[in-house]
Amino acid sequence: MATVTVSHKACTVNPLKMSQPIGGALAFLGLAQCMPMLHGSQGCTAFGLVLFVRHFRESIPLQTTAMNEVATVLGGLDNIGNAILNIQKRANPRIIGICSTGVTETKGDDVDGYLKSFQAAHPELDDLAVVYVSTPDFQDAFQDGWSKAVRNMVDSLVEPTAARVAGQVNFLLGSHLTVADIEELRDMAAAFGLRATFLPDISGSLDGHIPDDFSPNTLGGTGLDEIRTMGEAELTIAIGEQMRPAAEALARKTGQPYILLERLTGLEPNDQLLDCLAQLSDAPVPEKYRRQRSQLMDAMLDGHFHFGGKRIAIGAEPDLLWTLATWLTEMGAVVATAVTTTQSPLLEQMACQEVVIGDLEDLEARATDCDLLITHSHGRQAAEHLGIPFLRMGLPIFDRLGAAHRLTVGYRGTRDLLFEVGNLLMANTHEHHPESWPLPGGDHARSQIAVG
Repeated sequence: MATVTVSHKACTVNPLKMSQPIGGALAFLGLAQCMPMLHGSQGCTAFGLVLFVRHFRESIPLQTTAMNEVATVLGGLDNIGNAILNIQKRANPRIIGICSTGVTETKGDDVDGYLKSFQAAHPELDDLAVVYVSTPDFQDAFQDGWSKAVRNMVDSLVEPTAARVAGQVNFLLGSHLTVADIEELRDMAAAFGLRATFLPDISGSLDGHIPDDFSPNTLGGTGLDEIRTMGEAELTIAIGEQMRPAAEALARKTGQPYILLERLTGLEPNDQLLDCLAQLSDAPVPEKYRRQRSQLMDAMLDGHFHFGGKRIAIGAEPDLLWTLATWLTEMGAVVATAVTTTQSPLLEQMACQEVVIGDLEDLEARATDCDLLITHSHGRQAAEHLGIPFLRMGLPIFDRLGAAHRLTVGYRGTRDLLFEVGNLLMANTHEHHPESWPLPGGDHARSQIAVG
């Protein structure tokens, strides 16, 4: 059991966390033909836009209600209506996802009430789905914004039904999963003959492909029709504690059962996933996954010598922190320092003495005797100051290529991550030489042996 400590410094130094609206906007980027929009100033949207472009290295559709000082004080609801009409006219999306910001939340705009009256007054927009999520950036963090956005997608778009379609399964995906992770899960479901719906699915919209035609909206992702029929699935599999609210909302709306897997990095959680898919499909586990499991077990045997006793410092969102810390502990490493961004039920269950809700300054101060530092790209200076290896994990990663295509789930992803971390630890291991074992008598004794 870990003690959860909240940093109460006068200011944040080298921030670890990102804001809720950014997390919500990224979730909306996983929907097909969607236009995410931040209800706030242009600067808020520009920040998120730059962050996503640097991480994914893709063009990002993201709009704003362009609030100014006067609209903020007097109320900016008309800005929302004007933005929706302009977006519909120019981009013609099927979905508009609206995330609030600190500016509009402080004013207290009743966006939900306004949207009801606005849509009633504009019947020509009946085919347009509008999803609003309250994401004030003065509280909570990136993971919370993603979680709330997905829950609101379920509440607003999934149609209530008691029907069930054999072989259909839903995956609710946490913000810590990459494009490669989602593609691996899709391959797993297909290998069992299951029809899977992924929500949100950034593997279609942010996977780096070059489209044949330009689109002002997202280039792929979960379609509106797919979302509406998610209630017909036999089972929902939620990945990450942050997906529990969305899974519960889906269960309330459709009576659909769900299971929650807190992580998919490691041997045991992937055994659980494949066992679940095998039972759902009434089919045996394909031979390729049996072979991948065997490869992972061999890699664990090969690598555990280099993990044992190593002290690791991790700074990440709660679900990613839990994934990495639990897996590293299973490999024999010690999580000496854990820093995260927001509260989670998992924090007290961490296999370490303390979890700090703080910033990268807190991480650096506690990592002085560690063998490896793990966080996003903003931790590179801390690793340099400490003189220890650095593994980039999470978002943003802007100083390396291919962040979206790093695979960390499944037997194969766990094996690849094991090799990556193990090689970093091996490269930093002290290599002995003849001078490492001085003989009694010092230099004179050595010279006598050399002459003899």
